Amino acid sequence: MAWYLYLLECKDRSIYTGIAVDVEKRFQQHASGKGARYTRAHAPLRLLATVEYPDRSSASKAEYAMKQLSPEEKRAFCRSRRKAKKSRKKK
Repeated sequence: MAWYLYLLECKDRSIYTGIAVDVEKRFQQHASGKGARYTRAHAPLRLLATVEYPDRSSASKAEYAMKQLSPEEKRAFCRSRRKAKKSRKKK
């Protein structure tokens, strides 16, 4: 079963990082106030990026690594993902 690393931008411009099997469902939980404690205090605005992993273990390791990055580095990561996605669509 695939697991996903996801990054959310919150209303205060902070970035929340988490993992889930169903990212859309998890985003709705965050948005409704039933997600993580952090997103109850920092309401999520939008999904910035998702990355698929083959299992929970690898997704958890990626989550830990992402959480070590600065907010600027996380935003740069999200921008690079969007650029890569756009270039694949053009082909």
